[in-house]
Amino acid sequence: MSDRLSVLKTYKLYVGGKFPRSESGRVYEVTDAKGNWLANAPLSSRKDARDAVVAARKAFGGWSGATAYNRGQVLYRVAEMLEGRRDQFVSEVADAEGLSKSKAAAQVDAAIDRWVWYAGWSDKVAQIAGSANPVAGPYFNLSAPEPTGVVAVLAPQESSFLGLVSVIAPAVVTGNTAVVVTSEGAPLPALSLAEVLATSDVPGGVVNILSGRTAELAPPLAAHQDVNAIDLAGADAELAKSLETAAADNLKRVLRPGRVDWTADPGTDRLLAFLETKTVWHPMGV
Repeated sequence: MSDRLSVLKTYKLYVGGKFPRSESGRVYEVTDAKGNWLANAPLSSRKDARDAVVAARKAFGGWSGATAYNRGQVLYRVAEMLEGRRDQFVSEVADAEGLSKSKAAAQVDAAIDRWVWYAGWSDKVAQIAGSANPVAGPYFNLSAPEPTGVVAVLAPQESSFLGLVSVIAPAVVTGNTAVVVTSEGAPLPALSLAEVLATSDVPGGVVNILSGRTAELAPPLAAHQDVNAIDLAGADAELAKSLETAAADNLKRVLRPGRVDWTADPGTDRLLAFLETKTVWHPMGV
């Protein structure tokens, strides 16, 4: 009979393409749906949040400047790697959400399919968000979408993987970079997703993942002057109200929380939420 001890996994943050421990050195216990201990997750600090914003801003120029086709290929590569680690994510989702293996497998499959779906939109979104505008005069007028910038994303609390993918993918496929605060009670699928991102073609800093207390990390992100938008999917009503007030200081785009069925067809709302419109006027015959 073997007396070998299994090697427990050390979960870390994902900032700027690297895996630091929390600046504070703090961790917190993550348990399964029955209260059994699963792991210690990093308890991110406000300093970690600021570092993640710096990394996201540094990566924004290169990522937003990449061709839409290239961004789609990068996201598709993430889906390929998720498929290869499907069993790991099924196990983590089952533990995190108290699901049977079959139901967890359905959630993971839906998340992978959704990642592919958003990847396919990369070079098509301009067709629905842009236009040639009718104007009277000797000139033409074109509108085209551009990414907003750095997006702070509060991941859904109740859907540890499908909901997570459903808020990250639409933000980054359009050229934004993201600082993601994981589900507080079920952060492990998100921290494992970071490993997939790091070993795929996603440039460091495009997605940064922080685990910890949503109520501690969200306010400094909402008030941060270099954050351009915030998705409040993981905030409760009281926290969302205070975050909207903080976000108004530099006119951030705010995607308000609401009841979402993450298994339903996502549509294009989140895809279009963090885009700006640039309009160009050009004289005819020149």
